[in-house]
Amino acid sequence: MISSVRGEVLGLGLDHAVVEVGGVGLAVQATPNTLARLRRGQQARLDTALVVREDSLTLFGFADASEREMFLLLQTVSGVGPRVALATLAVLDPAALSHALADGNLTTLMSVPGIGRKGAERLVVELRDKVAPPSAADADGTPASAVAAGTLRDQVVEALVGLGFAAKPAEKAVDEVLGGPSGPDDSSGVLRAALSRLGPR
Repeated sequence: MISSVRGEVLGLGLDHAVVEVGGVGLAVQATPNTLARLRRGQQARLDTALVVREDSLTLFGFADASEREMFLLLQTVSGVGPRVALATLAVLDPAALSHALADGNLTTLMSVPGIGRKGAERLVVELRDKVAPPSAADADGTPASAVAAGTLRDQVVEALVGLGFAAKPAEKAVDEVLGGPSGPDDSSGVLRAALSRLGPR
């Protein structure tokens, strides 16, 4: 398995980056949070997981090893493939996901595109005992739900900045989307909605 890649970032898309390794540009699928940390023309290192199918080889990249391990762990659950696993990490970072699994929080898990109630129940049953028990709050006493909500906003803003938008307009667009009465509540949906408000760079 290709466990990591290091090289110059040749390009960034909404769901992937192209990293040059040994003269070859590798397309690496990643979450908005991971993509937000990358800059075109700069060196980057990503922990990776290679998913092999009969008709494809897909490389998934992560900001750190804990994300990759959670990505692999999620796929041990029946019905969870690499796309759903990546979507889960786009909405919930490993700490927030561990909280949801340990608490049996189906509502939080169902906020991930592609995961319904039965899928959320399977995740809790099969993974609750496999994740490290998290504390009920982060270091400053903020409840886990508030941490997850803040992380979503930060992830999307960082992704927009990584795509070339200025920070202030990006923050305004994301806040408008999140503050809407019936807007999306997952990172990919918020990102698309914010992009439509911002228009082309």
